[in-house]
Amino acid sequence: MSIAAVQPQDDVALETGVVRKISRRITPFIIALYFMSFLNRVNVGFAGLTMNHDLELTKAMFGIGAGIFFIGYIAAGMPSNLVLQRVGARRWIALLMIAWGLLSAANAFVIGPYSFYALRFTLGLAEAGFFPGVILYLSYWFPARHRAFVTAMFMAAAPLSNMIGSPISGALMNLNGVAHLHGWQWLFLVEGAPTVLLGIVSFFYLTDRPEDAHWLAPAERQWLSEEMQRERTAKMAQSKSSVWGAVKDPRVLLLAIVYAGTSTGLYAIGIWAPMIIHHFGFSYFQLGLVNAIPNLFAVVTMVLWARNSDRRNERRLHVAIACLAAGVGMMMSGHTNSAIVLIVGLSIASFGINAAKPPLWSMPTQFLSGSAAAAGIALINAMGSLIGGTIGPMVIGRLRDISGDYSLGLYFVSATLLVSAILSYSFGRRARDGGLRTSADVAGPR
Repeated sequence: MSIAAVQPQDDVALETGVVRKISRRITPFIIALYFMSFLNRVNVGFAGLTMNHDLELTKAMFGIGAGIFFIGYIAAGMPSNLVLQRVGARRWIALLMIAWGLLSAANAFVIGPYSFYALRFTLGLAEAGFFPGVILYLSYWFPARHRAFVTAMFMAAAPLSNMIGSPISGALMNLNGVAHLHGWQWLFLVEGAPTVLLGIVSFFYLTDRPEDAHWLAPAERQWLSEEMQRERTAKMAQSKSSVWGAVKDPRVLLLAIVYAGTSTGLYAIGIWAPMIIHHFGFSYFQLGLVNAIPNLFAVVTMVLWARNSDRRNERRLHVAIACLAAGVGMMMSGHTNSAIVLIVGLSIASFGINAAKPPLWSMPTQFLSGSAAAAGIALINAMGSLIGGTIGPMVIGRLRDISGDYSLGLYFVSATLLVSAILSYSFGRRARDGGLRTSADVAGPR
């Protein structure tokens, strides 16, 4: 079956079949990888319930340790993504996962604030290349018109990790005293081990490029390779493809600021929500179940939101509305003494934070290609994480020590999300006046 012989209706059927096949092959596996990545990143929030007392850490010290992860994450993000582009996802992602699984487990043996800071920093170095690397990897496999939905499926692993991981983390905290280890030590050990195993599996399971996908039929492989090459050629004719071109592009900076707001919210919920909810007197296991509720809501709604974004071929307004909802949810969470209202507020916030990310991450590869795409994605991730992942947890911890509760910290997070909403909306107006093109503009009418 030659590509030349394919009629338009056959082409549509071929595309549907290929996208379905690569989705089934790639998407569940990268969800599992990100599930463990995010779990190893935020399980410190549950560990801190007793670790802080055992290691004599103040809330401010804990906030520094939670945030210093992102110093390493930022430092290694762009170099790691460029290495992935050179050596391939299969080798690089496998190596990163084995490294961060071992480092996450090693957190069980910290003895004070400085060893805690050191391990969190090195964990950030190891995890730096994974998330932006997968965003880049998806751009090798999925045409732009399908990318927001598959990105949403991938990113659903973050709230899914909190949803499933919270009850598990709560149960592991009850192993206190088993084999003379604290519950938080068991938490790090048990949740680090599967990451190492998945890293080993990654080396044998992942395929770097469509041209190497022997699990596709020859006609499918040829269609996908030619389709992705056509998309790259179209982008290169009208976009930046150099690293320096990405670094100096103001659209990259603007997306980084928008992403910073969503990251501030994501890690406020991921790291601090267990401690905020614990204030209402739940047991560790009950806390895990209650903490899962906002994440269950986010898993369902973010996928529907991304599907709507793909169907309408619209990204920026979907980001702005989601960020606005998240800001309102965070404000509700900070302005209540009711556990029910808190969970409702966190659920709305979790929806907005997670729903904003898939359409947001579909935007950089619409105006960047080649090395510029690798560098731009890493730069957005790094700059956004500087504010959202590093400064956010530190500010929340400091405000908690000053005020005695988490209200001021949640108001701070709400403000960052509202700024993201305003910038996203403004960016959309710029695009209509000749700025960023939509996926429909790049792909052409179908």
